Amino acid sequence: MSNRRNFIKKAALGTAAVTAVGFSGLAKESKGILETPPKKIKKPVVISTWNHGLPANQETWKELKAGQPALDAIEAGMKIPEADPNVRSVGYGGYPDREGKVTLDACIMDHNSNCGSVSFLQGIKHPISVAKLVLQKTPHVMLSGAGALQFALSQGFKEENLLTPDSEKDWKKWLEESKYKPVINIENHDTISLLMIDEDGNLAGGCTTSGAAWKMHGRVGDSPIIGAGLFLDNEVGAAAATGLGEAVIRTAGSAMVVELMRQGKSPYEACKEITERIYNKHKNHKDMEYLQVGFIALNKNGEHGAYSLRSGFNYAISDDENGHRMEDAKFKMSWDK
Repeated sequence: MSNRRNFIKKAALGTAAVTAVGFSGLAKESKGILETPPKKIKKPVVISTWNHGLPANQETWKELKAGQPALDAIEAGMKIPEADPNVRSVGYGGYPDREGKVTLDACIMDHNSNCGSVSFLQGIKHPISVAKLVLQKTPHVMLSGAGALQFALSQGFKEENLLTPDSEKDWKKWLEESKYKPVINIENHDTISLLMIDEDGNLAGGCTTSGAAWKMHGRVGDSPIIGAGLFLDNEVGAAAATGLGEAVIRTAGSAMVVELMRQGKSPYEACKEITERIYNKHKNHKDMEYLQVGFIALNKNGEHGAYSLRSGFNYAISDDENGHRMEDAKFKMSWDK
């Protein structure tokens, strides 16, 4: 009996010792996990929508590498497609509304959540520059229409005709049938949205567009709306949209992408989930026939992703590792479905 009691006693002591060592080891392991250095941030990175984003990326990248502030770099990049008459959905040369007026929307946002926006702006070639000044020089986030134009003129911008001969010709041809079908794909580009993480690991972003071709006069899409066309939280990530603005506005698209990244989703996973949410909410909607939306996203670690509802969406990426390049976004379905 004595031997049996001694055996049990020794076994209990041994178990206690092993348990103590085990708990101690777990504590150190847990402590080790907590003390693991944060994931290395990939920076700088610039990502933007469509192939007209590539020259915008290149200019933004050049400015960043020259030490320019993030918003100045974004402005410089966005001004490239805004001034290009061959980019028919942004700035000068953009398709007009059904009355033949080119109306522009733009917004910009920095890592401190400061933002500036203009909507329904006419006669000013660079709405991204006006949006930046709304951020920097006014107590407001958005100026619209005649008020946005008045502000732009007060800041030294010159009013000019933005309707090029080619866009006017296309508009007059459209008037023959006057069918509004804003099909958005790789041939008929849309908004340019641009996101970046700079050398300091801070996020920023911007959007600029002439909006949907042949829209009603006065229509404003998602691009100038913070939380729809663009959103960022410097602790989490940034997201921006392209496509039919009405669908993005209805779902607060870009803000929702950022919130999913906050919950731990990768940029690609977040873009995919919100795109599928838009599909589920619109699959029986009158807009579904020509509905296209796409998102790009960039998280705090410099990881990027994109996804679109239909085929044809591509995006530009710039980083030190692979330079400037284009990638095709994954998508839910083809246009013929």
